[in-house]
Amino acid sequence: MPLVLGVDSSTQSTKVEVRDADTGALIAEGRAPHPPTTPPRSEQQPDAWWDALAQARAGLPPVDAIAVAGQQHGLVALDAQGTVIRPAKLWNDTESAPDAQWLRKQLDDAQWARACGSVPLAAFTIAKLSWLHRSEPDAWARLARVCLPHDWLTYKLTGEFVTDRGDASGTGYFSAAENAYRTDLLAIVDSDVDWKARLPRVCAPTEAAGSGGGGVVAAGTGDNMAAALGIALEPGDVAISIGTSGTVFAVSDTPTFDASGAVAGFADATGRFLPLVCTLNATKVTDAVARLLGVDHARLDALALEAPAGAGGVTLVPYFDGERTPNLPDAAGTIAGLRSDVTREQIARAAYEGVVCGLLDGLDALRAAGVDTGGRLVLVGGGARSAAFRRVVADLADRAVLAPDATEHVAAGACVQAAAVLHGESPGEVASAWELGAGEVLVPEGDTDRIAIRDRYRATAQ
Repeated sequence: MPLVLGVDSSTQSTKVEVRDADTGALIAEGRAPHPPTTPPRSEQQPDAWWDALAQARAGLPPVDAIAVAGQQHGLVALDAQGTVIRPAKLWNDTESAPDAQWLRKQLDDAQWARACGSVPLAAFTIAKLSWLHRSEPDAWARLARVCLPHDWLTYKLTGEFVTDRGDASGTGYFSAAENAYRTDLLAIVDSDVDWKARLPRVCAPTEAAGSGGGGVVAAGTGDNMAAALGIALEPGDVAISIGTSGTVFAVSDTPTFDASGAVAGFADATGRFLPLVCTLNATKVTDAVARLLGVDHARLDALALEAPAGAGGVTLVPYFDGERTPNLPDAAGTIAGLRSDVTREQIARAAYEGVVCGLLDGLDALRAAGVDTGGRLVLVGGGARSAAFRRVVADLADRAVLAPDATEHVAAGACVQAAAVLHGESPGEVASAWELGAGEVLVPEGDTDRIAIRDRYRATAQ
């Protein structure tokens, strides 16, 4: 029985799954934490990811193929010997916000969107490269290779300097529509650099990056691209992912160019496209509210479900660590509608509703950008295990919501990619054959005044 290993190297931890390469059956799993990090300076040493991978994989059976899915956008800077120059800047590091603003002054938003599918934000790798160029000239002088987090782990496994079009499309200097790097955009940061020599080769969806770790190694991809594989997302389907951050994304047969900056025109891991909206604050908001109320996550979930929809007029805007969509890196959270008889249940409910309202604004942005969103609505990420999040998403979206039985969608998607490379099949075919999208379907309760709740949220967020 051939086995595959899927790796989810996220901001908080490394999670791994071993699956049967033929059937997708889960054989074993493991996890290990990463060092905690918080914006505005959100950095980690890449060696911590490598150590966590070894720890998470300890005691698991040997495998025939491996794929790594990693947190998108971050910057891993290497010198000519392949040594990490400085700690990796992560996607949620907001020190590069001034650089994103500067980049948007060099080209207008419509030019950026047409060139690479996205308008630069602090999260994007190009903004972090601008920050490094501006802030650390000694490190900049040593820069010989630019990696994303998953690229670096693949490099550690294989010794090969490669990436895939999915993760590359989140850099701000790769065009998903043209399937090519846009080094002219990097020349805005520094025109004296030979950028082609510093960027990893882009592998095709079923191309092996090399071998290592006991098996053939796929090119890997970004975490959102892997999650789409892990739930067998098809064109028209939409996923709402509730984790440390929140994302709303759809699989599309055509590229997206959104000059408003709300929708990032990413590629997926199959050769299609993955238009995506990302919010900076999701489960970190409910984590913080649970801490403030002195309860664990299970109790917070129960409190939220004991309150009526709309939280009795209490509204929470979840910009706790700034926000990415809308682009407000210096913002903070807000609670409005408090009265002297406010209850813990109302506060708990408002936390869940605030996170979901922000994500549903993202779903509206996908529609406004012309993306087909008429298929399934799928809830994934750690928040998908929350009964409160499930109920609030179904009610405020006013549509049926699928919560897949499998929970580690990114690791499962990485397994799909590894199996596709091992068998020489398309990732989409493997994902469909494994039936990873099966799960519970929740329907909305008809008495929720979702329009009033969302309108009150928008008014508070202004």
